[in-house]
Amino acid sequence: MDCNGSTQHKTYVSAITLELKPSTGSHTSQSRMNGTENKMPTSPTLKDKKADVDTCKGSLVKFLDPPEKVQVRVGETARLHCSFISSGPTASCWIHNRKKVVVDGERTCIENNSSSSILIISEVLPVDAGSYTIFVRNRRGTNQHTIILGILDRPERPASCPFVSQLTPDSLVLSWYGPTYDGGSQVTDYVVEMQSLETSNSGDWSVLTSQCKDTTYRVCSGLHPQGEYRFRVRACNAMGVSEPSEETHSIRMETAGEPQEESLPCADVVTDTTHKVKDLYNIHEKLGVGKFGQVFRLTHKETGRVCAGKFYRAIGSKEKDAARKEIELMRELHHPKLVQCLGAFDSRSEIALIMEYIAGGELFQRIVDDNFEHTEPNSVNYMQQILEGIQYLHHKNIIHLDLKPENIVCLNTTSTLIKIIDFGLAKKIEPGKPLMVMHGTPEFVAPEVISFDPVTLATDMWSIGVICYILLSGESPFQGSNDAETLALVTAASWEFDPEFDDITDEAKDFISKLLKKEKRSRMSCDQALAHPWMASTSPRVTKTLNKDKMRRFLARQRWQKTGKAVLALKRMTHLSHKSDGLDSPASHMKGNTNTHTRWGKEAEQAVLSLEQQLRSKPNFPKALHELTEPCGATVHMACTVEGYPDPEVVWMLGNEPLEKNNRVQIEYKQDGLCTLTLAQVQPEDSGIYECRASNQLGQASCTARLTVAI
Repeated sequence: MDCNGSTQHKTYVSAITLELKPSTGSHTSQSRMNGTENKMPTSPTLKDKKADVDTCKGSLVKFLDPPEKVQVRVGETARLHCSFISSGPTASCWIHNRKKVVVDGERTCIENNSSSSILIISEVLPVDAGSYTIFVRNRRGTNQHTIILGILDRPERPASCPFVSQLTPDSLVLSWYGPTYDGGSQVTDYVVEMQSLETSNSGDWSVLTSQCKDTTYRVCSGLHPQGEYRFRVRACNAMGVSEPSEETHSIRMETAGEPQEESLPCADVVTDTTHKVKDLYNIHEKLGVGKFGQVFRLTHKETGRVCAGKFYRAIGSKEKDAARKEIELMRELHHPKLVQCLGAFDSRSEIALIMEYIAGGELFQRIVDDNFEHTEPNSVNYMQQILEGIQYLHHKNIIHLDLKPENIVCLNTTSTLIKIIDFGLAKKIEPGKPLMVMHGTPEFVAPEVISFDPVTLATDMWSIGVICYILLSGESPFQGSNDAETLALVTAASWEFDPEFDDITDEAKDFISKLLKKEKRSRMSCDQALAHPWMASTSPRVTKTLNKDKMRRFLARQRWQKTGKAVLALKRMTHLSHKSDGLDSPASHMKGNTNTHTRWGKEAEQAVLSLEQQLRSKPNFPKALHELTEPCGATVHMACTVEGYPDPEVVWMLGNEPLEKNNRVQIEYKQDGLCTLTLAQVQPEDSGIYECRASNQLGQASCTARLTVAI
């Protein structure tokens, strides 16, 4: 058993024989030195030697104040430096984003020594961003540390050209998608530019605004009734301004009086009554299952465009009517923060809705990822986007009725842009017709749903308050031990701020408090929420990284709780997997590791497992014995240092005989490989050649020295 109680690796004292025997074979000396009353066992076991090593226990590598995050500008050089303390030799490797092993290359260089490892990346690119985990192994085990590398750059250009809606003779509304990559820092503004095709300098672009905070902007000045214009948009972050988006087609203001349908730059939304989905699309893996249908990933056979297809369980006329109502409602929803309808199929045997495919994963799942920064300002960004999407719905008098974390998804795997999905329960509120519903997820439904009172647009605002509470704290304000207890807490509107809110601003707490009000008429509307100081304030906010552990536990508990009243029609539109690490994954071997939500790649696992092989070496003596001449009766100390892995078996020899430990012979072994032999009251017959012999599976080595006892 080793010094840590493990049987995997032997200690330096394994299989040692401890008895001093003279090389002369003198019986007189042997009897004097190894008297019966003092003689130790001739073949001590490892268990017998445990006391000898209790004071030299080995330990894992200890990191010395390693950085948590490094940020550099694109094109600069990144240096990820980890210093550590280790007993004995080490082997290390760097893993990028839990999958790719980092090796020396054209832009990467790794400098290792006995106490540190430095990963140098020159001329960094956006693709270099992410987590870099260093694994360092010594003889006692493996430890790890992760550094997040942020690459700061201008954002990419907005992902779509602006599309035009709400035309009047002298105004219009522009909407667009944000950039797919924000440059490593939050997009703060958009620059909206206009080109007049009627002036002599028609090639010039003029700036309408450089401080647009949203992905929607109303142009209400500078337009003439007979004018013709183009528009484009740029994104801004702390590093600069992006390239311009694609330009709109020319817009003639004289068409303002004609009926205009708001439309996104995608295929016309039509219902195909002659084909089935499989006639035009290849159907791939299932993305989600809900009460009303199943969702699959699709690719268009001609264009290759990736989409999501929701196939309804249209068994009876009632189910078909419900499916057609959702499709009809989806046709009305054209906003960058809402999942878009691309088409529909309606035949006797099949009703299907075709939607854009959103590959970024659920927002809360992304937040707990190591590569995702989670701060209060970032949370403001997410809540603002949610409110913008719901504001669009509410202005159309549509209520979502199923707002919850899994229905908030990221646009892609790199950006902080989100979309709202799943409108299976959405309803249009008609004046004079009270609407009562009895469905939803217990933690997120408003009190009026439980009491079966009429719902209003304010019902969604309650759910937004719950989402915001969880986003900032990782705790659910109304989570009970069961559904009945949860519903009772919601009905009573009984909640308080968790201790996690100690680091949250008063503005954020006020924002939540004005949403989680039992009386629905007292809750903020979307317009009021977007104008709240927490959203509108430009003063510096707390940028402390929020704790993700409670949110991880919330997700584990909610993954995802299905009740008879919960609908998960579009549970997960993502190719990412967030499963627990396997038993043989690197993370499962790490001391103190708590992140078990992200899968390690095979390449990474193999690299970490190979570290032990790199440590393997046959024994050697960096510090050998040296010859001694000592007077009779003196105490003699002989010392050498042995290295090798697996830990060598060590035997001290006098001549050709192994030494045994007794009252005159003491042998000690340190965890750094120092081996000492102490002889008390030496006599002339103790003179001879002493040998320290070490061996392991890879070979053996020895060092010798002569001891001369002078008379």
